[in-house]
Amino acid sequence: MTAASPPEILRAPLIVEFPFTRSLGPVQSAFLTGLREGTVLGVKTSDGKVMVPPVEYDPVTAEEIRELVEVAATGTVTTWAWNDRPRPQQPLDAPFAWVLVKLDGADTALLHALDAPGPDAVRTGMRVRVRWAAERSGAITDIACFEPYDGPAGGEAVPHDGGFADAVTGIVAEARLDYVYSPGRAQTAYIAALSERRTVGERCPSCHKVYVPPRGACPTCGVATTDRVEVGPAGTVTTYCIVNIKAAHTANLDIEVPYVYAHIALDGADLALHGRIGGIPYDQVRMGLRVEPVWTEGGRYPDHYRPTGEPDADYDAYKELI
Repeated sequence: MTAASPPEILRAPLIVEFPFTRSLGPVQSAFLTGLREGTVLGVKTSDGKVMVPPVEYDPVTAEEIRELVEVAATGTVTTWAWNDRPRPQQPLDAPFAWVLVKLDGADTALLHALDAPGPDAVRTGMRVRVRWAAERSGAITDIACFEPYDGPAGGEAVPHDGGFADAVTGIVAEARLDYVYSPGRAQTAYIAALSERRTVGERCPSCHKVYVPPRGACPTCGVATTDRVEVGPAGTVTTYCIVNIKAAHTANLDIEVPYVYAHIALDGADLALHGRIGGIPYDQVRMGLRVEPVWTEGGRYPDHYRPTGEPDADYDAYKELI
């Protein structure tokens, strides 16, 4: 009999996104409003240094600082790195350099993009200036990028009261990460088996523990696990919690609170997995309860676990899996 070929390793694009609204204190408010107005502001610390971007607390004394100063929109590259493959939502679509620029009048450097024709055109010590965005709203992106500059240097930092009409008092920070995830060989086989309503783990050839879900290697022995073992489908509740608040990922599902989420040691497994318990009042769920998976039509994994009707498992049978 010909052995079945292993499933193709899974890959899927994933996006982790967490936009949040942040209020601004007087220093950051003045800095971002200043960018909207084409003015770069820094803050002077207790030892007389000018920090751009400004901070709200002195890095030496930890005291609050409010002494704002205006610096020039020209400066010097202190270090750089070439980006030949810009990602979505980065400052420029074409290849560019990430640069740290010490603006004239400042003592610290500002990170931003430099528009240059190639890495040979960039060097430490080169002079640059701000290229302002055509439309500005009070954000760091009001600086579209830096560009090479061969004009005169700016002067010293000068005091600024930070007063602007219609000051920016809050921003939306859009944190986002786009990436491609692959669960690897072991978890690909596990997911493929679940789609067939089977649960498959892998046994360590050294300690002989069966891991579900499989990890591809034994975390204790550090050796690869390649011997696949079908476990379950029934198992034992080893420990559990009662959920009283509907989580975001269940907001659109027909799951009423309170409900129970449990660790379940499937028969033949040496690692408990987690799942929701249904088919029983939440206050009757207990350690040692024997359960089995319930699959929905077309489901690729168990929707929940329900009691099998068997007597509870003896504590000694699952105490090592709690």
